Amino acid sequence: MCGIVAYKGQKDCFPILLDGLKKLEYRGYDSAGVACLVNNKIDITKRAGKVKELERAIAGKKSSKNCNGLGIAHTRWATHGEPNQKNAHPHSDESKKITLVHNGIIENYDPIKKFLRSKKIKFKSDTDTEVLVQLIGYFYNKGMLSFEQSVRAALQRVDGAYGIVILNTDFPDMMIAARKGSPLVVGIKDGEFFIGSDVSPIVKHTQKIIYLNDSEMAVIDGTNYEIKSVDKDVSLPKKVEKIDYKIDDFDKGKFKYFMHKEIHEQVTTIHNTLKGRSTKSSVLLHGLSEYWEEIKAAEKIYITACGTSWHAGLIGKNLIERFAEVPVHVEYASEFRYNHSIMDNKTIVIAISQSGETADTLAAISKANDFGAITIGICNVAGSSVSRETNCGIHTRCGHEIGVASTKAFTSQISILYLFALKLADSRKRITKTDMKKHLEMISDVHQKDIKSVLKKEKSIKKMAKKYQNASDFLYLGRGLNFPVALEGALKLKEISYIHAEGYPAAEMKHGPIALVDKNMPNVFIVPKDKTYDKIISNIEEIKSRKGKIIIVTDSKDKILRDLSDDLILLPKTNQYMFVMLATIALQLFSYFIAVAKGCDVDQPRNLAKSVTVE
Repeated sequence: MCGIVAYKGQKDCFPILLDGLKKLEYRGYDSAGVACLVNNKIDITKRAGKVKELERAIAGKKSSKNCNGLGIAHTRWATHGEPNQKNAHPHSDESKKITLVHNGIIENYDPIKKFLRSKKIKFKSDTDTEVLVQLIGYFYNKGMLSFEQSVRAALQRVDGAYGIVILNTDFPDMMIAARKGSPLVVGIKDGEFFIGSDVSPIVKHTQKIIYLNDSEMAVIDGTNYEIKSVDKDVSLPKKVEKIDYKIDDFDKGKFKYFMHKEIHEQVTTIHNTLKGRSTKSSVLLHGLSEYWEEIKAAEKIYITACGTSWHAGLIGKNLIERFAEVPVHVEYASEFRYNHSIMDNKTIVIAISQSGETADTLAAISKANDFGAITIGICNVAGSSVSRETNCGIHTRCGHEIGVASTKAFTSQISILYLFALKLADSRKRITKTDMKKHLEMISDVHQKDIKSVLKKEKSIKKMAKKYQNASDFLYLGRGLNFPVALEGALKLKEISYIHAEGYPAAEMKHGPIALVDKNMPNVFIVPKDKTYDKIISNIEEIKSRKGKIIIVTDSKDKILRDLSDDLILLPKTNQYMFVMLATIALQLFSYFIAVAKGCDVDQPRNLAKSVTVE
């Protein structure tokens, strides 16, 4: 959600900033802008729409050839004010000396705006961001504070979340960045500095980075930098870390869309997530070892997450309760932070986030930490806020995910939760050595050939998708472990094709949703050949008798399924845990091909952001 790129060095900054913005497009946005120091003045260009519109505007300006090697850029996801050119970032103060870009929300912008208006300061946009830059400008121009002091004074007076980078024409060799609740990463290379909302615009230039923590600011002056506190004028020691992302992670390769590429990458990402985390007799989760004694003694477990990660949490609940016999409550992070959750130091809170920067999930972690619970982070980004703010955690190792609709991160999260459930069951002596060995054999032999087999069905799934591309509503139905798969399948369709879809436990269908069924409505059933098989056949019959269209995803070759279905996706025969993965991948492809057939922007669906860093 929103994206920041900044550069300070000796090179022309326009190409660097524009390339960085393109790397951040996956986050979701509706306008873009750039500001560079040109002849000791801030030159700002911004446009509603995509980065390509901004690029055209810059190409037509003579000033684009005279950049002094200092600049900031931004992709905006609208919160305060319409997504138009006026509200696009960067924003400047009234004196035009100070310019900034901002991710996040300034919650107390209204009283600050009223105060500034009382001082005869005029506003040009509808954004909360302009309030912040005007406040910094007020302290600098009227309060006779230094540039750094003005930034600190303003930030100490705002409530909410921010990731900001600021320029001041009076200090043409200085750049200041600060964060609270919205991520910022600083890249360092031989007197050059690269700043981004994440590593994607940085990794091309350097692998040496600093992750800013909340209430920290980076003051870059000339070829030197200093990390300081927002709360007081003190320096903070910071470790320069080396990241191992590859540039290939940010390239589509032979695929038209990142989402399609990432669906295919699950052949290896599931294997990579599981690899090296088990032996023939035990599960190895080294990231939890320091707290394992407390974890295995837990009396209850909360899992908190948002969106797709919440669906993974539902599968985790099923697995943990099934194997380890510990009660698990799964709650949306946005609700967890406000509900009266009963927690103490014998409670485990597992927070799941693909980006590691989800605002609601971070707030839930903070609440759990305040109650003394042991917090475990499951995320895909080393060095992210979730990684740093939980007591311990596990990285999913699935590589950078760029498509807004999560695919490979979801199946990697399920893989981690499977391992966790087994390890907890083993520690609590709730699983026999024989059963443990069977599960670990399955883990050590992740059936990549089965995933490839599903991917080889692309042509038939694409043909099926075109058949249903004009449907206005879908029902997705499953039981047990596959109810969350139904929820996830429905969410994927909604996210990228804009077709209304709902997921339900199959038996719940007749408690309301069956009223929607008619001859035009597709109903997707997830049907493994397990103990729920006969019951779900009855649910299919109920839809069939009402003329509903039946799409079945199954690993069974039973004739009855072919007779009942209008369309059928036959998966390789496997165990019930791997079936969840295969069914998920099949439904990802189905949603993808429907969205493509409808001409939707698969990687950047409307109104959505990859990393939701505001509440």
